[in-house]
Amino acid sequence: LLAARELLHGLGVALAREGDRDADAGERRHLRVLVRGLALLHAVVGVHHEPATAVRHQLLEDLAEVQRHVVERAHDGLVLALVQHVDEALDRILAQGQADVISELAFTLPFDVISEMLGMPEGETQALRSWSEDIVKTLDPIITEDEIKAAVVANRAMDAHIANVISWKRENPADDLLTAMIEAEEDGDRMSSQELSDQVGLLFIAGHETTVNLIGTGIAELLGRPDQAQMIRSAELTMNGVDELLRFVSPVQMSRRITTQDIEMQGRTIPTGTMVMAALASANRDDAKWGATGDELDLTRDGAGQHLSFGSGIHYCLGASLAKLEGQVAIGSFIKRFPNATIVDQQFNGRINLRGLERLIVDVTD
Repeated sequence: LLAARELLHGLGVALAREGDRDADAGERRHLRVLVRGLALLHAVVGVHHEPATAVRHQLLEDLAEVQRHVVERAHDGLVLALVQHVDEALDRILAQGQADVISELAFTLPFDVISEMLGMPEGETQALRSWSEDIVKTLDPIITEDEIKAAVVANRAMDAHIANVISWKRENPADDLLTAMIEAEEDGDRMSSQELSDQVGLLFIAGHETTVNLIGTGIAELLGRPDQAQMIRSAELTMNGVDELLRFVSPVQMSRRITTQDIEMQGRTIPTGTMVMAALASANRDDAKWGATGDELDLTRDGAGQHLSFGSGIHYCLGASLAKLEGQVAIGSFIKRFPNATIVDQQFNGRINLRGLERLIVDVTD
């Protein structure tokens, strides 16, 4: 519990007073699970320190294997599957005339894709979305005690759901990631049951949350810049264009690091073991790197892929290839399909770190 408090304090939260010994034991246990899960989530989005144990090294090796599997699937028809998903979503939007791009496209695409890749059973979509939103709120540097409590409740519900899914999948194996992870766990020397549960939750949450922000905010930014949108309609949304959108909107605004040695920077010493918050969004627009046009969106920008939206080094996002592919298909298809789309209303999700739109109402009627 002390370790949990220290981590959450690093996120800017006074979780509980030292003298408060009346907390329910189950609440404490779920808090520890929450913190462990968040530590793993931090590793995926690039906000944790270097791996210090053999267990974490093994987890990273497992995650690298997942990334290779994602790339293989991308070459085995993933693009066609994404196009089908997107076309169905755009048909729904067209039928409504005015629709919420977030709920109809930006959320459903990455959510459905990661669910299918994991082999998750259908159902509980809205509940899972709500639980996920409560959990990732703890990645913000400032968070209220009520939000922490909501995250604990959400984590408990997510844990129970994942346990049921794993149990169901043991009886219904298939050619999917979850079955492969269960088989790895049953080998006994690669993944424990707890690690299995943690990784399923990690992949599920990290597999859709930030991509929602890329697709929703990316479409909104393009609708406000007709010249950039016309480039896509005249040709296509290139991967360089997707990278430029990732640079410009920065779905993950900041990341956490812990120094492993003293670092000298601008006349100051950052001691070993210090937690450092790196502002990825700021780096993605730093004029020292991007020049005087860093605050502008330019889909033809040279070297747009040098952004830091996916982190770097061993923390580089394992789902980067999938997220970019989803963004390319979803954003490009929407802009091409609806040349006269206009924004009716939009609202941001209120998060500091995983910043994106909670709602984007568009009118697609001619």
